[in-house]
Amino acid sequence: MTTDTATDAEQVVSRLRATFNSGRTKPISWRRGQLQALRAMLVEQDEVFLKALHTDLNKNATEAERTEVAFITNEIDDTLENLEAWLAPEEKSLPASMLPATGKVVREPLGVSLVVGPWNYPLHLAIAPLVGTIAAGNCAVVKPSELAPSVSTAIAELLPQYLDTDAYAVVEGAIPETTALLEQKFDHIFYTGNGVVGRIVMTAAAKHLTPVALELGGKSPVVVEPGVDLAATAQRIVWGKFMNAGQTCVAPDYILAIGDTAKEIEPYLAATVRALYGDDPAQSPNYGRIIATRHFDRLAGLLDNGRTVVGGETDRDARYIAPTVLADVDPESAIMAAEIFGPILPIISVPDVDAAIAFITARDKPLALYAFTESDETKARLLNETSSGALSFGIPVAHLTASELPFGGVGESGLGRYHGKYSIDTFSHLKGVVDKPIS
Repeated sequence: MTTDTATDAEQVVSRLRATFNSGRTKPISWRRGQLQALRAMLVEQDEVFLKALHTDLNKNATEAERTEVAFITNEIDDTLENLEAWLAPEEKSLPASMLPATGKVVREPLGVSLVVGPWNYPLHLAIAPLVGTIAAGNCAVVKPSELAPSVSTAIAELLPQYLDTDAYAVVEGAIPETTALLEQKFDHIFYTGNGVVGRIVMTAAAKHLTPVALELGGKSPVVVEPGVDLAATAQRIVWGKFMNAGQTCVAPDYILAIGDTAKEIEPYLAATVRALYGDDPAQSPNYGRIIATRHFDRLAGLLDNGRTVVGGETDRDARYIAPTVLADVDPESAIMAAEIFGPILPIISVPDVDAAIAFITARDKPLALYAFTESDETKARLLNETSSGALSFGIPVAHLTASELPFGGVGESGLGRYHGKYSIDTFSHLKGVVDKPIS
């Protein structure tokens, strides 16, 4: 389904709202059925999605399966296993002045949600929020990214074959279609992308007092302290940074190397890049491509912002930028001005933990903060003296896969959180209920 005008968008939302108002989406059994159908789509159409992901981003099948398809099926499985428990009313104690009375918190669905997905994980980040909105009992419009056209087409063609089309719709398109959707009154908007568009979404939502979740990004630092195993540290950083050609919202954006580790880690990073992608990553089946030429041009313009440790090669026609590590980077250079969102990893040298914390806190709050350290004191200081969407020691990115943990940003890196039970809370109204006898 494609909408071209505000009238079309209004008709889509009106149809879904009529379904929601009918009460069809509220029974837990119905929600289970839709989640099971969504899972069946992912399993039965796996090859279609993997092919589309390769076409749009050159994602190899193993990476695409793990980070896109399997991620969502795991999220669905976890939700199905815990749905009744997560939705159960929570009994609450009341003040003595109200007794005799009982209190509880119930989760009621909000209504009709809008999920606007990005291009970097175009299946995962369009469908994972949908899991939560279905589980919470809502209807939803899904707007996939037009920059990943093959995945967008696959979602638009396949989702209506599996889900109730009176409750869930897919709207393809670009700025005009998204603008038309944002003019409608939704009960929740879930947007994943950048801060510029996030502000547009929030402004549109304000007209209807619609709650929003904004999953944005930011420059996620990696603090590396002296004394750690640099070989293991480099392996984990390179893995987290260069998957999907660096186009990951929680990818390490830059290294804050304390003391001599800036120089010491360089050969380990270079060796790990070669071990993972070979001497010529352009020939590696495991290395992706930049989503579009304009993104390539932006990234290529950052390559002269330091001394090249490894990489630096480009091919504009193929939208290829080699996995690149830059050393001797000036903190005031262009590459440090905004999230890189590509396969370039700068190393910034700082003298001590105090300087690292000062560097982090002087900038916008990142979506994630990573640290490789053996010091409990350093861990405690980073926990207590910095603010970030998430904090991970010893491994980057992996926290995203744990549905037991909330995922979301803070400040410029976003607002709201999801995964597991947090998704249900995001797409629900938590209503306090009091029952006091009349006599």
